Amino acid sequence: MFKLTKRVLLSATLTLGLMAGSAFPFLTTSAVFADPDTAVTNKQNFSTDVIYQVFTDRFSDGNPANNPAGGAYDASCSNLKLYCGGDWQGLIDKINDNYFTDLGITALWISQPVENIYSLINYSGVNNTAYHGYWARDFKKTNPAFGTMTDFRNLVDTAHAKDIKIIIDFAPNHTSPAMETDTSFAENGRLYDNGNLVGGYTNDTNQYFHHNGGSDFSTLENGIYKNLYDLADMNHNNGTIDTYFKDAIKQWLDMGIDGIRVDAVKHMPMGWQKNWMSSIYTHQPVFTFGEWFLGSSASDADNNGFANKSGMSLLDFRFNQEVRNVFRDNTATMYALDSMISSTGSDYDHIHDQVTFIDNHDMDRFKTNAVQNRRLEQALAFTLTSRGVPAIYYGTEQYMTGNGDPDNRGKMPSFSKTSTAFNVISKLAPLRKSNPAIAYGSTQQRWINNDVYIYERKFGNSVAVVAINRSTSAPASISGLTTSLPTGTYTDVLGGALNGNQISSNGGNITSFNLAAGATAVWQYTANETTPTIGNVGPTMGKAGNEVTIDGRGFGASKGTVNFGTTAVTGAAITSWEDTQIKVKIPAVAAGTYAVKITAGGVSSNAYNDFTILSGDQVSVRFVINNATTSLGENIYLTGNVAELGSWSTGSTAIGPAFNQVVHAYPTWYYDVSVPAGTPLEFKFFKKNGSTVTWESGSNHTFTTPTSGTATVTVNWQ
Repeated sequence: MFKLTKRVLLSATLTLGLMAGSAFPFLTTSAVFADPDTAVTNKQNFSTDVIYQVFTDRFSDGNPANNPAGGAYDASCSNLKLYCGGDWQGLIDKINDNYFTDLGITALWISQPVENIYSLINYSGVNNTAYHGYWARDFKKTNPAFGTMTDFRNLVDTAHAKDIKIIIDFAPNHTSPAMETDTSFAENGRLYDNGNLVGGYTNDTNQYFHHNGGSDFSTLENGIYKNLYDLADMNHNNGTIDTYFKDAIKQWLDMGIDGIRVDAVKHMPMGWQKNWMSSIYTHQPVFTFGEWFLGSSASDADNNGFANKSGMSLLDFRFNQEVRNVFRDNTATMYALDSMISSTGSDYDHIHDQVTFIDNHDMDRFKTNAVQNRRLEQALAFTLTSRGVPAIYYGTEQYMTGNGDPDNRGKMPSFSKTSTAFNVISKLAPLRKSNPAIAYGSTQQRWINNDVYIYERKFGNSVAVVAINRSTSAPASISGLTTSLPTGTYTDVLGGALNGNQISSNGGNITSFNLAAGATAVWQYTANETTPTIGNVGPTMGKAGNEVTIDGRGFGASKGTVNFGTTAVTGAAITSWEDTQIKVKIPAVAAGTYAVKITAGGVSSNAYNDFTILSGDQVSVRFVINNATTSLGENIYLTGNVAELGSWSTGSTAIGPAFNQVVHAYPTWYYDVSVPAGTPLEFKFFKKNGSTVTWESGSNHTFTTPTSGTATVTVNWQ
């Protein structure tokens, strides 16, 4: 997400370009390539992967011919508000010279690839460009500074040839900076559809955008239906916008991408996003994770609800902030780290799908000075051996520094493969594929004090034990350590790179040893798993007929049975069956939440819980109720006759609490909900205060949803 302060926005002026494309040597048109490369087959589950987040413009300039002309480009990259020249050809070159492979990276998350505005925007006397990719103008064309559609396809194919996945950043929340009263500011937020103008922010008679002013972030509603800073905020309740973003992402899916990172999910209606995700999973299911920003040590019920109900995973900011508190800022102890692992494990239904990280483009880099090198290395080791999908911000392996935007987005300084951080990543990243305990295992604290954390990851009979001593001055005497490691001697996977040592196990009891000051060690045992054990299922949501991927160990070579609840799936509906992976079609059963199990060789697996089966294709509908007055502490909720409306529940599956401030004001309430398309609905609203529920009177409200697009249904409180 691109952030600007209110103070800066108030002083904004514009430097106009001569023509829309005048700062660039050429423009590109959209293209769709048939038969995308399928060398990377598992696009649904990333638990065995390590993601590398690339700021495309700052990484490597492989094709100087596509660098912007004039004031938009700085060859020295000393002005970090301008383009520096990085492009997809530069990424292709680094893939081909094995930089990522040697680092252990199996997925590249690149900047939003779409066409951005060409105007230079002057904020407080400094020209700004769309080098970051978040000022989109056409989501169906490429940013020519990064390359053409052919270049993009070459990037995907080159990555796949090295078994590397490509994740694109995607920002359907907004277009670009705009002012309601000044059409000459920037490009007035104009949105294009493959070169054809859809509409601009001013004189928006078709209501493609929200016009509710800038958000003060005081409430979830305020952040959704008001502008994020000065960015022209999309109205997802508009049928044209809904169709546009479904079509746009399908175009990129057809280019062969393997994943999507969705920007600013906190600032879009979850109901629209769930309906959008359903269309993605029906067209081409890929791993998708969103950005829901949380502050230091924050826990947010809305964040948890989104992760569990939207069909999308999240960047795990709770993980991020606690790791920074413990290893970077010394504001918390190892007990806080252990508590975070436990609490997030309880709050997130699908803990192995949340994306873990220690820094990114929207926060200060982890490292601030040379003294912090060891703490950075330890934070990396912790992230790479913890649950979830680890993501590493470009240049971390080269110890890049930088506080705030744009200093945290500097030019990649080196491609050295000899740094200690590079060595740590390269040794630990492959464990996610070789040892299922790292990819899918449970986490158990085995030994702890303020500075030392020893934890065990376990999956079946496979085990990994990690020990970290963050004190750089005092060694720790470790005695009484019990693990699941079989009898034997275990060398440190890191080879002593972080001063770790070998240990001896006697039936899981570890001989006493000293853990050196600043040391980190990883010991592991990989078993030949023969009992069928599910590690992950993805996507975690879909309708009947969608394909899902089940990963784990011990499935055997012959087809068995997959159960969704009590419904058994066999035969042709299981499209592939291997010892570590199964692909299966969701059966036609009643919508709801199911446990997934498999049976192989007459042996049943563990249950993978909270898999959501939808009623069918989804559309986004805004439910509005007038004259719903409430007492202090009461809120308005919605429920109805389909699973997407809570199946008449007044509990956790009901929809709400509804909003009543921005689009409509109290006593009118509203909420955007993903519901089955072309379906007769019956529904009612109710008031809730704690456990006290007050229903509407009268008959159920009725509404038949459209077969596509969006809709609004308005009723009065009965």
